Amino acid sequence: MPFSTPPFIVAIPARYGSSRLPGKPLRLLGDKPLIVHVVGRALCAGADQVVVATDDARIAEALTGLDVTVCMTDPALASGSDRIAACAAELGWHDDTIVVNLQGDEPFAPVAGIRTVVDALAENDAQMATLATPLHQACQLFDPNCVKLVRDRRGHALYFTRAPVPWARDAFVEDREQLPGRVPFLRHIGIYAYRAGFLRLYSSLEPTPLERTEALEQLRALEHGYAIIAALSPEVFPPGIDTHEDLERAQARYKEMHP
Repeated sequence: MPFSTPPFIVAIPARYGSSRLPGKPLRLLGDKPLIVHVVGRALCAGADQVVVATDDARIAEALTGLDVTVCMTDPALASGSDRIAACAAELGWHDDTIVVNLQGDEPFAPVAGIRTVVDALAENDAQMATLATPLHQACQLFDPNCVKLVRDRRGHALYFTRAPVPWARDAFVEDREQLPGRVPFLRHIGIYAYRAGFLRLYSSLEPTPLERTEALEQLRALEHGYAIIAALSPEVFPPGIDTHEDLERAQARYKEMHP
């Protein structure tokens, strides 16, 4: 019998005060705020419940009339996972509930990718699941805004970093403009799945040195000894929207999709 995706919740952290793109969740993509598009992707994926964790009443107001639960969270919370943990406490999710953390700047997140991260968690013994995709361009490998990861043979993440890994020692002596073949370069896709019980535990863990150094919240789990399974995405995840330039590219893509 084929594996069937179990029930799941999608929780979307949506902070108003983005340093690089202030008010990002309310920036228009087409004629709708960005956060409305992300909610739509979660609903299309078949989530039993869609929750937006926000720190601003304007974002909550933009979601009026949609099939979504809004949780107002403390602006001082350190990460999106911490904000979703606050929602888990407020809404009383059972410890075994599978929760997907879908970033609030992913308006083109493929449905298959959302469901794949749920399946990856359900089929493995790791405490968290995430996605990765092959990386083919040297400019991405050397871009600190593009997060890379390395995995073990079972697909468990060994490390996430903004640095270029793995380091092709001999090849990069000769040429850093092209990536050598047969090297497993992977770009991290910032979507996570965890059970609500682990989410509560995660939020109680002390932030860690590597997490602070790289500004990558998933390193908190690894540094405390918890496993993260990193499945390959079945479809391309377009990059998220972090800057004005990203938003302009997203506008062009949206117009192509909706002529």
